[in-house]
Amino acid sequence: MLPEDLVRHHTVYACVMGSRAFGLATDGSDTDRRGVFLAPTRLFWRFEKPPTHVDGPAEEQFSWELERFCELALRANPNILECLHSPLVEYVDETGRELLALRGAFLSRRAHETFTGYAVAQRRKLEADIRQHGAPRWKHAMHLLRLLTSCRDLLRTGELTIDVGDEREPLLAVKRGEVPWPRVESSMARLASEADEAAARSPLPPEPDRARVEDFLIRVRRTSALRSDPGDEFVQGVGRHRGVPQR
Repeated sequence: MLPEDLVRHHTVYACVMGSRAFGLATDGSDTDRRGVFLAPTRLFWRFEKPPTHVDGPAEEQFSWELERFCELALRANPNILECLHSPLVEYVDETGRELLALRGAFLSRRAHETFTGYAVAQRRKLEADIRQHGAPRWKHAMHLLRLLTSCRDLLRTGELTIDVGDEREPLLAVKRGEVPWPRVESSMARLASEADEAAARSPLPPEPDRARVEDFLIRVRRTSALRSDPGDEFVQGVGRHRGVPQR
């Protein structure tokens, strides 16, 4: 089975991410698609394991195998958590609906460290751009402000909302380079400080509910193992053709 076939035939959840999901799309915006696939359990019984992620098969499409996706979500990876909360869901099956029902189990105060840690790294890149080119990449500055706002609000409310709502026009003004860098820099510092304050009294638990997520993963793996695999007939047919005894 090719990696692309895992996405084509075993996807459990697919959504649109990027500017379209954030409410920041313009006429020239790409459509970034993200998804989760469940590799059949029997593929893990081989020496060569299924891939943890697949790039494609379509352009701007990227998918994670369910276990890898859950691991990253438990670590409060910003991209993964936002994928789980996309308002633009394109496909979801029964397993995908169970995954979405677990969104709260992945959320914890760990998000403060991961979101702000990512923001610090991106801020350094913007500052390097200013030193080298005299200006930051304004699109990246816009998304950094969006991420810091999302982090602050998540810590304050315990819920992750990725559509920017009323902040659309102010953020697009940043993208167009209409806001001076010192003002953008000041907004970043303010949002980071507000996130720090929110983390101290956040309604989120200190840690995610790992046991609940693991129970879900075990159940879907077991169900997959018990399900009839069309490939078994092919393997048996090859064995008979080669004279291998069948039991």
